[in-house]
Amino acid sequence: MKKLKLGLPKGSLQDATIKVFERAGFRVYVSERSYFPYIDDEEIDPVLLRAQEMARYVEDGVLDCGITGADWTLENDSKVTSLADLVYAKQSSVKVRWVLAVPEDSNIKSVKDLEGKRIATELVNVTKKYLKKNKVKAEVEFSWGATEAKVAAGLVDAVVELTETGSSLRANKLRIVATICESTTQFIANKTALHDAWKKNKMEQLVMLLKGAIEANGMVGLKLNVQDKNLDQVLKRLSSLQNPTISPLSQSGWHAVETVIREEKVRTIIPLLKQAGAQGIIEYSLNKIIY
Repeated sequence: MKKLKLGLPKGSLQDATIKVFERAGFRVYVSERSYFPYIDDEEIDPVLLRAQEMARYVEDGVLDCGITGADWTLENDSKVTSLADLVYAKQSSVKVRWVLAVPEDSNIKSVKDLEGKRIATELVNVTKKYLKKNKVKAEVEFSWGATEAKVAAGLVDAVVELTETGSSLRANKLRIVATICESTTQFIANKTALHDAWKKNKMEQLVMLLKGAIEANGMVGLKLNVQDKNLDQVLKRLSSLQNPTISPLSQSGWHAVETVIREEKVRTIIPLLKQAGAQGIIEYSLNKIIY
């Protein structure tokens, strides 16, 4: 039997990734002592790897595909193909940023002021390329963690750190000087594996289901019945993902209306629909939305 070798990210993305797989219809079990999760699809052979290493193993063909950040693909200068961006939470921004940050009271105002300074980061290669692009010579050292604390303690002059809102940096009394790069969570594939028709089809199906599960996150379906005389008023109150589906009922003069909306809008819109003449209103959860 052919199998798709899939890399799942271990660490900060692990729980969110497994939840998305479960919403997509896959049961995934991860043992604390194993790097080889169970998945209820005998055609998928999963392995847990740090997101930082994923692109290298996908490029080398050890894995056919995997989920990682675009930043680590850049860091390793990996020649892989991105099949999709995976935005796990709609309330989160699509992109996160790696930013150059210094203490609030630092005299460093721009990247040019880093000439001869020391920078700590986990994203060493991308940072070096950024400095070279700006014609700045500075020492860039790899940081295993607690990067923000190093600049606060005066061990380095600046850090390049991952942020979404900047709140953690501000809490550590750091000031953002510049954005080094932006990143998204991506489903990446080995280029040779994509030439295998079976693997390509399997990956595309998997991506479709994952994106459908992500799209359905935070959405609900609504069904309701309405008399013809009230139909226009009901439709005016519906805020839908697409145009609602309207079907005639067996009872003359009545229609069934079905639509998809954001879950947080339900508590506001249901009373309005009721006031407009809707009856038999049903709210139901969604697992996937496939376009």
